Amino acid sequence: MIQVLEPGLFTTIQDLGRDGLGHLGVPSAGAADAFSLRVGNRLVGNADGGAALEMTAQGVSLRFDTPASFALTGGDVEASLDSQPLPMYQTLHAPAGASLRIGRISAGFRTYLTVGGGLLLPKVLGSASSDTFANLGPAPLAAGMHLPIGPQAEAPGFYLRAPPRFGQTARLRILPGPQEEWFTEGARAVLSSGEYSVLPNSDRTGLRLAGVALSRSRSDELPSMGMVAGAIQVPGSGQPIVLLPNHGTTGGYPVIANVISADLSLLAQLPAGAHIGFSSVTRDAALAALREQEVRLSRDIVAADAGLLAARALMSLAARHASLKQAAVKDGGRHIRIRRG
Repeated sequence: MIQVLEPGLFTTIQDLGRDGLGHLGVPSAGAADAFSLRVGNRLVGNADGGAALEMTAQGVSLRFDTPASFALTGGDVEASLDSQPLPMYQTLHAPAGASLRIGRISAGFRTYLTVGGGLLLPKVLGSASSDTFANLGPAPLAAGMHLPIGPQAEAPGFYLRAPPRFGQTARLRILPGPQEEWFTEGARAVLSSGEYSVLPNSDRTGLRLAGVALSRSRSDELPSMGMVAGAIQVPGSGQPIVLLPNHGTTGGYPVIANVISADLSLLAQLPAGAHIGFSSVTRDAALAALREQEVRLSRDIVAADAGLLAARALMSLAARHASLKQAAVKDGGRHIRIRRG
């Protein structure tokens, strides 16, 4: 069991969502950055779809009532367990009674806390994801909540080689949308060469962008049609909206392009004020990028013993904290010393 001490700004329970129910009007929801969720679950020995915490902009404070393994993935945060700093992207362990504090997300926008055994929240239509748009699943976190966790599998520790780094700019790859021809040739050129900024009124439904307006070549109305995450809708203002997992199942704005599946996780890590550019790619290139992402999940998550994980943690923390000039780890007969400066 985990007790919530401070819930952060907007923290929800997320798994991989409710796929396959769009024809019934049920949104998929699920983790905005599914890649980070899947990495986190693999680091603690869970199946990819284990329910976890998705923190937005600001982290949480929790107390572990029982021992647990856990991992932090996604946007970069400073975190501590009983005041001891923690690295990201590797298996960590909390004894019973330990307090975990996670600060502001300093690079990226969403951070995931996965726990060995997963969070055992009731499933609605096959998923424990919180969908605040459709009012399905668990409510966002609140102080005093208790989160049950499942049995933890006996598994070695893991870490992710070369974790992703998120910044204030991103280049997203796109494919033509179903209404690409509804827009002028100039608008299609602007989308692939211009720059857009993320507006503060963006949320899990979608990113609202500001930049050069995209002009249409036809003015008739579009009947409502099915929508997917990554669709770039263009309302009458000409300012694009890029859909995220909490989008409705249908929409009536024309879709000029779609962000490829392999870049949806990057899309989810863009905070207000971030700058976005788009690059057109072929369908073959989009499929190759998705295959490479799957290869990375299998290739770059590495099993490691306690000594190697401790050494990696020290190197990660030393890179982040200038005051950490040297540290030592002892693991059996080995003695590892790390120096900076």
